[in-house]
Formats: sequence, structure tokens, C-alpha cells
Amino acid sequence: MTVSLSSAHGGRSGVLGKMPRLNWWIITALTVLAMIGVAMHASVSAGDATALKPLTHGLRFAALLCIAIGVALFVPPRTWYLIAYPLYATTMLLLIGVELVGETRMGATRWLSIGPMSLQPSEIMKIAIVLALARYYEDLRPGRAPTLLWSVPALLLVGAPVALVMHQPDLGTATLIAMAGLAVMFLAGLRWRYIIVAMSVAAASAVGAYYFALHDYQRARINVFLGLADDPLGEGYHVLQSKIAIGSAGLTGAGWREGSQSQGDFLPEKDTDFIFTMIVEEFGFVGGFGVIAVFAFLLWKAVEVATRARTSFGALAAAGVAATLACYVLINTAMVTGLVPVVGIPLPLISYGGTAMVTIMAGFAIVLSIDLHRDQTGGRGILW
Repeated sequence: MTVSLSSAHGGRSGVLGKMPRLNWWIITALTVLAMIGVAMHASVSAGDATALKPLTHGLRFAALLCIAIGVALFVPPRTWYLIAYPLYATTMLLLIGVELVGETRMGATRWLSIGPMSLQPSEIMKIAIVLALARYYEDLRPGRAPTLLWSVPALLLVGAPVALVMHQPDLGTATLIAMAGLAVMFLAGLRWRYIIVAMSVAAASAVGAYYFALHDYQRARINVFLGLADDPLGEGYHVLQSKIAIGSAGLTGAGWREGSQSQGDFLPEKDTDFIFTMIVEEFGFVGGFGVIAVFAFLLWKAVEVATRARTSFGALAAAGVAATLACYVLINTAMVTGLVPVVGIPLPLISYGGTAMVTIMAGFAIVLSIDLHRDQTGGRGILW
């Protein structure tokens, strides 16, 4: 079937020739996760006939999926290579702009108003840092990637945006940028002894950051997590209610729209940061494991794309997107179960809100592009 389509419509380079070669396993996994989100937002909206969150979530995903497929079809990896540094530099300027003239909401300065549009540059940086590091290591001569000297520029590429995002303050996003960047460095071949030294320095720096860099509410969350404070009606309330919901779920849960903590409005942020808690409460261990299994399948397919890539840039960019998704899922599920402090990280494609969904879909547009064009030897795309 692929051959006949290609022959009738301009060969393998035509749109209809490319469509069957898209990674439909990845597209299917993304869709399944988004539909789980639609179902859970319908549960959140139980009894409210005017609630539009399930429809909004589904339509947002459908629009972003169409854009991602279009990008994968028409924008080859060479284009991502060419725009990697300009995208990173532009995003850094936007982050500096947030520091100077940023918009403050709920005590945090994270947004930049450009005409009628409100932009959160830190979200763009989650993708920009992966592309910039992938290009940096692609351009290095063989044998330089594992060395300390040539790791310094990469550390600066990671450290500069992390410092700016921490100052906003946005500890969760700063953590994601740092973890994704370090994952790319590790995959590029950074030696273990340097990683151990870096982790030791980071651990020592964390003590100073606790006293001098974190805000009061961030310190309070860490104190509750470490057991240094007991605040069940304040900073500890979210995790306490989450543990009650998860602990009562059992094997199959209470059933859709039947969770006592979520439907009784005891569970805060149940449609955003704590939606995994709601999934487990309503569908039990089976439901929670099933969601994690779909994420694991999506990660596996993204890693497969990285292993099949013909260039270091393609491999590291695809692996970096996979690492970003893994960090999202790891931090969110650990956060709602009390294994890490609450840092405000949503469950991608399932939590309500467009910011994380745009970031993840942009990342997987790049992954689909790398996979589709891995055999390309010089074709031209929209920007190249």
C-alpha cells in the first residue's frame, strides 16, 4: 500500500507518501493519554451541565495534534538543527524580559505580555534547551563530549535559564529544564565521575538555596515533606488529601465519578496537578498502573526513534524530549504520593491547561519529524 501511494502521488516525498510512514504508535499513545484526560475532566465536571473543560481539553489536543503532524510532514530535522541556537537565544532574551517587565500573577513573575498575547518563556525553554544541547554535541569533534572542559559550555547553557526561572520563582519548571539538560549531557557521553561531582556540588548548594534562595512557601513545603513541620490545614493539606484518596482506592477504585475525596471537593487541584490522584481514587491500582503503562510505552517509542536516528543531533533531540516527558511524569506521580515536595508540575496531556500540552506536543512534533525524515539525504522543507 505504501508503494502504490508513493508512486501515484509523487513518490515517498509526497504528503500521501509520508503519511503511512509517520510513527502512528506515538500518535496513538498521545491520543489515548489525551482521551483519558477528557474522561477525567468529565468526572471533575460531574453535575455541572455548563462545564466545557472536557470539550476544551479534547479540542485543544486535536488542534495541537494536527499541527504536530503537519510539522512532522513538512519540517525536516535539519531545520530544527538550524534554529536550535536562535530559538535558545530568543528564549533567553524573553526570560530576561520577564525579569525586567514581566507580568506578576499569584505572587510569581512568569509571564510576558506581547500585545494581546501572554507568553510564558520558561515553557519554550523546555524544548529550546534540548535542541541547543543536541546541536552543541552534534558540532563537537569526536572524543570531546565526555571531557570536563567541553562540558562547561553545556553547563552554562543549562544553568543560565535555570537561574532565571528559579528567580521567577518557578522551582518545578527550573527542575524540569535542569533534568532534561543534564539527561542530554549524560546521553552525549559525560563521564560518571563528573556527574557524581556535579551531584555532590548540587546537594551542598541545596542547603544554601534553602536558606537564601527559596521563598517562604517553598521552604514550608520542604519542611512538611521532610517532617520538620506538621501543617495538615496549610502546606501539607494537598498531599494529605491525596494520600487519603490513593490509600482508599484499592485494586479497582470507587468508580468513575464516585471518588469521595475528589467529588466531595476535598482534593485540591484535582483537574491539574493532582489529577493522577483522582485517576487512582476512581480506578484504583489498575487505573493508575494503566496510565503509567501508556506513558512508559510512549517513552519506549520515543527512545526507539532516538536509537534509529542517523545523526547525533536527531538522537539527542529525540532522547531529550523523552527525558522531558519522563521528568514530568516522575515528578508529578512522586509529588502526589508524597515522595517529593509539591512543586506544581502537571501530568502531561491529562491535566487541564494548555501550557504543558503545547510543550509536550511541540516536543513530539520534533520526534515525529526525526523519525519520518531519518533517511533524508537532502530534501527541502518549509524553512530549509
